[in-house]
Amino acid sequence: MNNTLVLTGMMGSGKTSIGKEASTILGLKFYDTDLEIEKKLNMKIKDIFKLKGQNYFRQVEEKICIDLINGERKIVALGGGAFLNSAIREIVLKKSFSIWINVNLKTIVKRIKLSKNIRPMLDYDNLENSIKTILDERTPIYKMASITIEANNVSKKKIISEIQKNYGQSKKN
Repeated sequence: MNNTLVLTGMMGSGKTSIGKEASTILGLKFYDTDLEIEKKLNMKIKDIFKLKGQNYFRQVEEKICIDLINGERKIVALGGGAFLNSAIREIVLKKSFSIWINVNLKTIVKRIKLSKNIRPMLDYDNLENSIKTILDERTPIYKMASITIEANNVSKKKIISEIQKNYGQSKKN
């Protein structure tokens, strides 16, 4: 294990904001895989999906995720669908400490409605059902993470405290 800390979970679960703050506290670099994909391709994710398709996006995502996890210690926030990829998941489970940031449907819907980010996987005309379908499909996969942090109605400070405690324990093992 290289002690890279990987955050996984649904879009809107707070992986990026939690990861940024945790990286400052833990003194580690932070990477958001979606942002790294946008930088590499010089395109927004919604445009990558529209112009190149989801399969192309997933191929680029796999390479970037595996490269990031195979490097020095850091915090990596995976895109919501990345952990579903068996190659990414295998490397995460073998070489890192993974945390599922679990947030309920109601919270995700509320956050996505407030977000300026366009999420290409969603049907905005039927948002709650669209998110529920994705969440139901992904939950059994997210449960494979090293630990789960329940992040409903919990302060970011408390979530980060949980991360610190569990990540510290993982480095002793």
